Amino acid sequence: MESKKLAAEKAVEFVKDGMIVGLGTGSTAYFAIQKIGQKVKEGLSIRAIATSNQSEELAKELGIPLLPFADIDEIDVTIDGADEVDANWNLIKGGGGALLREKIVAAATKQLIIIVDGSKLVKELGKFPLPVEIIPFGYEMTIRKLQKLGAEPVLRKAGDEVYVTDNGNYIADCHLGSIAQPEELHRMLNLIPGIVDNGLFIDMAAVVIAGYADGSVRQLEK
Repeated sequence: MESKKLAAEKAVEFVKDGMIVGLGTGSTAYFAIQKIGQKVKEGLSIRAIATSNQSEELAKELGIPLLPFADIDEIDVTIDGADEVDANWNLIKGGGGALLREKIVAAATKQLIIIVDGSKLVKELGKFPLPVEIIPFGYEMTIRKLQKLGAEPVLRKAGDEVYVTDNGNYIADCHLGSIAQPEELHRMLNLIPGIVDNGLFIDMAAVVIAGYADGSVRQLEK
């Protein structure tokens, strides 16, 4: 956790007065939101958009002013985590269940800053199961279509119940082993009716910051 916290605090250095800031979701983004909340108490003037109900509640607790999407045209900086980052900075996201809102926010952002611990840096994506958000109606058919792609989907559960996203959808975690062509897979998945979006973030990250167990932090270069 210390490595994540170090990376998160480094990323918050990109946040300046007057910015609209996207708040990510998950254990790494949690530390960034905490740091932003501290800086707001110290006088930093920003407005924020959260990528999940969880992050929204945390921002409210910390006194971070929040905006609805209807009030903005674009977001200056978004700080978020990732489950995997490859050498081209393609990402797998969605382990925390917020991939759809995270992608909507990322697509509206001028500078997406990804914060990870060093173990998330990989040569090729796919060891981490790829989350795919699907609508509940006809989900069995959608799962079968994923199976035909060789994705080995597993419907995510929360205890004994099916996990439901903040958008009221399900998530199929697809066990692929490796993803040699992430851009092509992204396109193929999103052509399947019933799939809302998937956890591949292609060519969206502007900055990647990695924290390590020895206390070091690296801002990576492509």
